[in-house]
Amino acid sequence: MRHPKAFRSLCLTIGLLTITCMLSAQEPVSEDTTRVQIIGAERLTLLKTDDTTTLQILAGKVKLKQGKTLFFCDSCVLNNSSNLFEAWSNVQIKDSDSINVFAKHLRYLIDKKLAYLDGGVRLSDGKAQLTTPELEYDLNTDIGIYKKGGKLVNKKTVLTSKEGYYYASLKDVYFKNDVYLKDPAYEIRTDSLLYNTGTQTNRFIAKTVILDSTGRSIETTDGFYSTVSGKAEFGQRPIIKDGPTTIVGDRVAFDDSSGTSQAAGNVIIVDTAQGTTLLAGEVFRDNKKERFLATKKPLLIIEQDRDSIYVTADTIYSGKLSELDTMSTKRSKKDSLIKAKDSTDRYLEAFHQVRIFSDSLQAVCDSLFYSYKDSTYRLYTEPVIWSNGSQITGDTVWLQTKNKKPHRLKVFENSMLVQQQEPGLYNQIASIRMDGYFSNGELDSVRAIGEARTIYYIQDEDSAYTGINESKSDIIDIYLLKKELEKIVLRNEVSGTIWPIGQKDPLQMRLPNFRWLEPRRPKSKLEIIE
Repeated sequence: MRHPKAFRSLCLTIGLLTITCMLSAQEPVSEDTTRVQIIGAERLTLLKTDDTTTLQILAGKVKLKQGKTLFFCDSCVLNNSSNLFEAWSNVQIKDSDSINVFAKHLRYLIDKKLAYLDGGVRLSDGKAQLTTPELEYDLNTDIGIYKKGGKLVNKKTVLTSKEGYYYASLKDVYFKNDVYLKDPAYEIRTDSLLYNTGTQTNRFIAKTVILDSTGRSIETTDGFYSTVSGKAEFGQRPIIKDGPTTIVGDRVAFDDSSGTSQAAGNVIIVDTAQGTTLLAGEVFRDNKKERFLATKKPLLIIEQDRDSIYVTADTIYSGKLSELDTMSTKRSKKDSLIKAKDSTDRYLEAFHQVRIFSDSLQAVCDSLFYSYKDSTYRLYTEPVIWSNGSQITGDTVWLQTKNKKPHRLKVFENSMLVQQQEPGLYNQIASIRMDGYFSNGELDSVRAIGEARTIYYIQDEDSAYTGINESKSDIIDIYLLKKELEKIVLRNEVSGTIWPIGQKDPLQMRLPNFRWLEPRRPKSKLEIIE
C-alpha cells in the first residue's frame, strides 16, 4: 500500500466506533467496586502515555459507574492504573437514591472513592440543596466538606457558613464559622450549628443568638430547636428575652405550637412591666393564657423603691383574673380585647408554708391570694402579720397595698394584736374584726371592732410599770409610734379594771386565744428561702 499511516488511522477509527457501540450496549457480568466502569459515551479515545499507562478519553454523554454510584459528564479522562479520573462540564454524581452532586469539574480518586468538585457545586439529598464553590465528597462515608463558603436551602429555611460538613446518610450538616440561618419564623447567628435536613432540627453547640418573628431573643450554647414541631430545649443556662420578661435557667424547654414552656434549675424570671423577679427550682409557663406555676422553693420579689416585698411558698401560681370570671364566656369580643390589654387583669396564688418579708412588714400563712386589680393580699389559714412592733392574727387577713407599699389591713374573725413589752409582758387587743392603717409602709393605727377586749401595761413618765388595764368595749382604737403602743382609746360600752402592777401575775394576764409567734417570724430575706 502507498498510504500505510492513513490505513492505520482508518482501522483505529473503525475500531473505536466498534468499541463505542459496544460501550452503549454492554452490561457488566459482575460488579467491581474497586474500578470505574464505562457505561456509555459518544466517543472513546485510547492514549498510551507509557508502557504501563493507557488513558481512556471519553466525550459526549459520558456515563460511568463504580459500585452503585453513577457518574455523568460531557467529557472525562480515565486512568485506572493510577486510580484517577477527571471530568468536565455538566458533571453529576448520583450516589444512592437521593444524593445528587452537580459541578463543572470533578477530580476523583477511584480507590479512595474521594471526589473533589468545583465550579458551582450543588448537592441535593431530596430535602435540601447545598451550593458551594468547592466540595470534597467522600463516597465511602457519604461526607461532604466545603471550606470556601456554602449555602443550604431547605424549603423556606436558608443557612450560610464559611465551612461545612455534610453527612449525607444522616442528612446532618455541621455548619462552622460565621453561621447564619434565616427562616420566616426566626433567625440564628452562631459559630457552629448542627442541622438535619430531614427533621429540620437545629442543634446548638456554641454560643448562639436566636431572634424570632415575635421579637423574642434566645442566647444559648447548648440545645435544639425543631422548625417542624416548634419544640425546643436549651441547656447551659440560656437567656430568653420575651418583651418585658427575661428567663434564665439551667435548662429551658418550650413548645411554640402550644405556647407552653418549662424552665428548671435555678430559674430566674424578671418581669420589668410588673416589677417582679421570680426565683424557683422549676417554672411552667403558658404564654397563650398568660399563666405560670413555680415550684421547688419559689421566691417572688415585688420590687419597690426602698423596701421590696419577698414572697415564698411551696408553690406559686399566677394567671389572669378574667379566667376566674365565670361569666367570661358571656362578655363581648370588644370587652375581651380590652381585658387582654389590662395589666391589672392578673392574680397571684401561693400555697403552703407561705412567708412574706419586707423591712417594714413580715407575714406567714398557709395560702395567699393577691389581686393586681385591687392590690390586695388575702392571707388564709392561721395568718400572722408583724409590723411596727405588732403581731396581728386572725382567721383571714387582707393586706391592701398602694404603690406597692402596705396601705390598709383588714382582719376577720378572732382578730388579735399583740406587742411584747418585755419577755412575758404583752400588750393585747382582741376583737371580732380589725382595721389597720399604714403610714409610709409601717403600721400607724388599728381599730378593733366587735367585742373588743384589751390587756395593756401602764407606764409612767420614767417608763416604770404602774398598773395593768384589763378592759372591753365595742370599739378600741390603737395608735402606734416608733413601734410602741402610744395610746389606746375605748369607745362605746366601756368596762374594765386597772390592776396594780404587783397584784397580778403577768404570766396569767392573757386574753383567750393568745399566742406569741415570734419564732415563726421571717427575720431576713435570706431566711425565708432557707
